[in-house]
Amino acid sequence: MDHGIASWIRARAARRGGDTALVDGGSGQRYTYAELDAAIDALAGALRARGIRPGDRVALLAANSAAFFQIVFAAARCGAILVPINFRLSAPEIGYILADSGATMLFASPQFMALAGDALDAAPDRGGQIVPLDDATLQAFAEGGTASPFGGAQVALDDVCMVMYTSGTTGQPKGAMLTHGNMLWNALNMCGSPEGLLRTDATLAVAPLFHIGAMGIFSLPLLYLGGKVVTVDRFEPRRVLALMREERVTVQFLVPTMWSALRECPDMAAFDASAVRWSMSGGSPCPLPLLAFFGQRGWRLCDGYGLTETSPVCTVSDPDRFHEKPASIGVPLRHVECRVVDAEDHELPAGEIGELLVRGPNVFKGYWGLAPASAQALAGGWFHTGDMAVRDDEGFLTLIDRKKDMVISGGENIYPAEVERQLLQHPDVLEAAVIGVPDERWGETVLALVVTQPGIELPAQALIAWMRERLAHYKCPRRVEIVAQLPRNATGKLLKRVLREQYTGTGRAFSR
Repeated sequence: MDHGIASWIRARAARRGGDTALVDGGSGQRYTYAELDAAIDALAGALRARGIRPGDRVALLAANSAAFFQIVFAAARCGAILVPINFRLSAPEIGYILADSGATMLFASPQFMALAGDALDAAPDRGGQIVPLDDATLQAFAEGGTASPFGGAQVALDDVCMVMYTSGTTGQPKGAMLTHGNMLWNALNMCGSPEGLLRTDATLAVAPLFHIGAMGIFSLPLLYLGGKVVTVDRFEPRRVLALMREERVTVQFLVPTMWSALRECPDMAAFDASAVRWSMSGGSPCPLPLLAFFGQRGWRLCDGYGLTETSPVCTVSDPDRFHEKPASIGVPLRHVECRVVDAEDHELPAGEIGELLVRGPNVFKGYWGLAPASAQALAGGWFHTGDMAVRDDEGFLTLIDRKKDMVISGGENIYPAEVERQLLQHPDVLEAAVIGVPDERWGETVLALVVTQPGIELPAQALIAWMRERLAHYKCPRRVEIVAQLPRNATGKLLKRVLREQYTGTGRAFSR
């Protein structure tokens, strides 16, 4: 029996085959569950005809589209392992992923074909076929497969479904092995989240689908449940709002930079988004002003916490308790356990800061080809997130910072996220990032990089004085640099390594 994620589509096709599954926001083409299931069968048969067998890796370098999901499920149906790749990486970086994963076939959007060729050239030991991911080529590819529908492989829940490479902000990226069971339990967790999911829900897949947030927060759970997913190949605020109105979107995930761009859209109030039940921010902590702004408009914007290694969702904040617990990421979802521990993995009492550990059927199988790193990350049966958190008496978690990002100044531990949250409360601050820089006297001091609101001039000393009225002095920036923008990766995650390289000469977090 097939227990893989492609069985979800087959089951929906048998029960409610006429319901809309996918809408390609670029072409406008719509697929019912029956049509999507047939397309998956044809592509899976073509993959098998070209030598793809269970366990083989199929890479995907593509913008968001309906075809993206067809490849996802076709690879799953024939038991292959999908390797989604960030198209904003350089050719050598992509070549590394192709070589490391051992992918034997690469699907690429037409605009990335040259990049795909350069990536294969950068990985000389990695052969493989490149297939353009356009409608005509994909149809010809499918027609070149088996003449009869492909029945599918017998996929087990513990079989690897995808190898998703972490962003690689330090060192080479690692491939997280996510199983079909991980994807199933993540979908069940999302269905049982505080606001829940319904078969009648619809979402836009706007954030890049090579990122686990775009794939796992709403898209795959809705396709499991029988809902509708609309793909959007690039983020344009007005276009996103228009599609939300036209497709009657009910649940929506975006990263904080996207939510900020929507807020700044001049005529946002003119768009009808009345169908939205709730929405989620992820990828990095969502600034409290954004949560408040959309909450006041009835969007019930929640802050979610998760990682590639957890498929991804671990916790979701409670919008009904926003004013009471504004910085909280909520409590663990139904099938997730969380602990806050000290350096020896001993559980800490409420109110004490420690590393956040996660356990559950949504937690990954390990890192591809990296047994020692896998054993370290999963020591004691818990995934060590590397994030620092604190739990209150009711079990609500608040994320403090990355363990490696902690600044130690004069023996005091300073968590940049806490300082950044306060900076973002200033009405003239649009974005902020805090790092530690070497100091002969204190070991480290706090440097704040700040992007101001458009057209605003904010004196650095005035901002420092404002902060010193609100935080302990040792936590406050001793230096503020006003910058035009902050470096981010394709998913909107802040690249502090780049800031450290620029301001300290090393990408490593400075600590003693």
